[in-house]
Amino acid sequence: MNNTENNTGNYKYKPVLFFALAYVFTWIFWIPAIFLPESISPLLMLIGLMAPAIVSTVFIMASGSDALKQDFKNKIIGFYKVKWLNVVWAVIVFAIVIVCSILLSLPFGQSINQFSFTEGFSFTGVGIAGAFITITIAAIIEEVGWKGYCEDSIGNYMNWFWESMIFGVLWSLWHLPLIFIPGTYQAGLMVNPLYVINFFVSGIPMGFVITWVYLESDRSILACMIFHFFVNFMQEKIALTPETKCLETIVITVLTIIIIMAKKDMFFETRHVGRLLEYSNGSNNEVQTD
Repeated sequence: MNNTENNTGNYKYKPVLFFALAYVFTWIFWIPAIFLPESISPLLMLIGLMAPAIVSTVFIMASGSDALKQDFKNKIIGFYKVKWLNVVWAVIVFAIVIVCSILLSLPFGQSINQFSFTEGFSFTGVGIAGAFITITIAAIIEEVGWKGYCEDSIGNYMNWFWESMIFGVLWSLWHLPLIFIPGTYQAGLMVNPLYVINFFVSGIPMGFVITWVYLESDRSILACMIFHFFVNFMQEKIALTPETKCLETIVITVLTIIIIMAKKDMFFETRHVGRLLEYSNGSNNEVQTD
């Protein structure tokens, strides 16, 4: 590919290589954390958490594509791209999901006291302030990696429905080592295989929801950071039982179906395929949906 092609946006995304490196450079820190003391494992988990963002940034900066670099800059600092009302609605919708999940759990013997805040966080060893900082950093760093390069690298080759499906599966499995690291939320699920299965399954419909937030704000990373933070916070601080979180996955799946049906053109259009950077810059609006 010559420089002219790179500068006009015809960059060739490399999703397979990205995921291979993101997994490797995450897991080489997370796997040792399984066997090391809890006083050391948080640092290793933080470094591993940063891997997708670092890989994403390296891919973009080393791409030789001015269009890709500018697109990344626009997505991460372009406040004008954020549709703030849509982000607020997304947060409200997720809050409604939690309310519905708790109400559905009551006939199954779960407590009404779930409508309250927990005293702490599900992961230990870093304190309440440290835990709050952790979920904030996680929301910021993860979205730089996943929305900076990852989702676009898949979406450039297919519609957003299949992109969301593939991303949801791979994003979910990326967390796998955490179930073996003492003190993590995921490790706490090991008391029941159903809770573990639910955690990984829930990542798939959430992949669609986060893509919806991403596209509604013109591929804004900032919008996804805000939504991701509130999801993390509500999941940690609302006193949902593990059983209710299993019901929550069902509710989120129903929500996902509703969003897809309401946004068919968003999820199934192919105008952007093979030309995502050009299409995003508005140069291919004349291309019709297949």
